[in-house]
Amino acid sequence: MKLLFLGPKLSFDRINKELSQSIDLRFCTSNKEQIKKSICEADGLIDASMKNKIDKSIIDIATNLRVISTATTGYDHIDSEYAKNKGVKIFSIKEDKDLLKELTPAAELTWTLLLSVSRNIIAASNHVNSGKWNREMFPGVMLNGKNIGIVGCGRIGQWVSRYANAFGMNIYGYDPFLKKWPKEIIKTDLENLFKVSDFVTIHVHLSDDTKGLISKKLLKKAKHNLILINTSRGEIIDEDYLLECLKNKEILGAGLDVLNGEPKTSDHPLVNYSKNHDNLIITPHCGGFSYDAVNIVCKRAVEKAVNFLSNCNE
Repeated sequence: MKLLFLGPKLSFDRINKELSQSIDLRFCTSNKEQIKKSICEADGLIDASMKNKIDKSIIDIATNLRVISTATTGYDHIDSEYAKNKGVKIFSIKEDKDLLKELTPAAELTWTLLLSVSRNIIAASNHVNSGKWNREMFPGVMLNGKNIGIVGCGRIGQWVSRYANAFGMNIYGYDPFLKKWPKEIIKTDLENLFKVSDFVTIHVHLSDDTKGLISKKLLKKAKHNLILINTSRGEIIDEDYLLECLKNKEILGAGLDVLNGEPKTSDHPLVNYSKNHDNLIITPHCGGFSYDAVNIVCKRAVEKAVNFLSNCNE
């Protein structure tokens, strides 16, 4: 059984030590040409990287491929329909609800971004490093008593609400699919959520229904002191209009862990803007990336691929 592993080398080394000798787990860098060279004989692909599109050009080369198991909840970076049509089974960590319940890094980064933007942390730190010391240049936003709106009140959204409760905030939520509504979240529609919220944070999967969900129309409803946080997917926001809002100070700021077109973002308009403006912080889709959590989800992704291939061979 041959498996190709895309992801952190540390996780690969840890998992590989525990595997049976009958399982040939091979590490591969996330360079697309290297993937094409290495995947030819693989029975399964373990993807904990998301740095490259697993598209037709890769799937066609992988003539022995029977399973792709991702260590992520989303897999929009995989041409899943084409893979399934070629007889390749797709697994993601989204199926492992009990395991996911205790994984909190994405919610924690949400709060890191929210706090960093609301207290202007990066600019204040750079100010001190340049030899200055003027606190009046960096007034912060007090969280206690403010309204936070959570778009998507599932696992991550509910962790965010717990932290918001600790800060003494009023919590509003929108989620048309959630069956059991959390008692600490005030249920509302999306338009009202943007009208009343001082902070909005996004936690929905990318789909045809959510692409462009945070539209120009919605952003026009927002308060001028809004801080918008997105650790979901870049395509969910109208990024062009978000940039206008930041430039024209129609909202106070934004913290983004995701961008449309990532990882090719060197010429992204929001990246270019953030280089010279303090009201936008961007991180490289690292919300779920802590070694504690990554080791857990990588191990589970390997287990699912191994179990699937073992059952196929019986």
